Amino acid sequence: MENPGVEAPRPLTILCITGWCRNGSTIIGNVLNEIPGFFHVGELHFLWKNGAGKGSNVLCGCGTPLTECSIWSTILPLGRPAGVSAEDYADTIRRRQLAYVRTRHTWRVLNRGLYCEGIREHAALMARTYHAVADLVGARVIVDTTKIPGEAALLPHLEGVTPYFVHLVRDPRAVAESWRVPKQYAYTMSSSKSTAYWFGFNLASQAITRRYPDRSFFLRYEDFIADPPGTIDSLLRLCGVDPAANPLHGRSIELRPNHTVTGNPDRFRSGATVIRDRDDSWKNGLSRRARLAATALSWPLLRRYGYADGGSRGVETIGSRA
Repeated sequence: MENPGVEAPRPLTILCITGWCRNGSTIIGNVLNEIPGFFHVGELHFLWKNGAGKGSNVLCGCGTPLTECSIWSTILPLGRPAGVSAEDYADTIRRRQLAYVRTRHTWRVLNRGLYCEGIREHAALMARTYHAVADLVGARVIVDTTKIPGEAALLPHLEGVTPYFVHLVRDPRAVAESWRVPKQYAYTMSSSKSTAYWFGFNLASQAITRRYPDRSFFLRYEDFIADPPGTIDSLLRLCGVDPAANPLHGRSIELRPNHTVTGNPDRFRSGATVIRDRDDSWKNGLSRRARLAATALSWPLLRRYGYADGGSRGVETIGSRA
């Protein structure tokens, strides 16, 4: 029932990238950020925690602290009760996230929706945040690379939001190699632990895209780097946007500074950027034991995603629906 005098939020598209970390979502999001009407927020899930100085990185992609950024300094106070500190407000939001939208909660959200007051409060906050960002920057499509399936499963329940889902996967051995190498504020992780997360996050992401097949797209990172322009064309079509808006016409692109919340440290790079065409450093970087751990712990998804032969062929390829 509509409330007289209350203006409904304008329709907004959310392009949500799910899957496990180190899967290439940052570069894909930043390429999409170059399209008029698109805005890459990075990993929005961590905005409040990082904004209160309790997360892995307090900087916006533009290089300024989130609390001083022209975008996030405006968004962070939204919904915070008078007299409540930023730290206490971040703790409240974090408790809701842990209680209702972790990866393990994906199936509960899919099956039960807004089943209690706590998750309704979180859904209201996320809807308000997305719309506020869109209004502030003039975006019609928000690209969210949070990758946490529990958050993604909540999107269809947000008022005024039309979500589309990209299940982005990368060879778990390449992911393990990426986690092995220290990166700025990002910590390292063993091959076994990385692959266990890889399996759980991708299994939950599958559940979402199977529930919403007409709004979903399956993409391997290896297929993106094989054909970057073709991949971006497909993502634009998924959102109902003319591929003529694609800023990629080869492997090179001029990236402007962005306003991403956390993510791969490469998000701080701007200017001329070349998208590489190979992803096989793991073959020399990972020890035999680490490779075996990643292969064993990722089975049978390793085979389903076309990596059982070393990643040269895909069972599901660019253009396929999940």
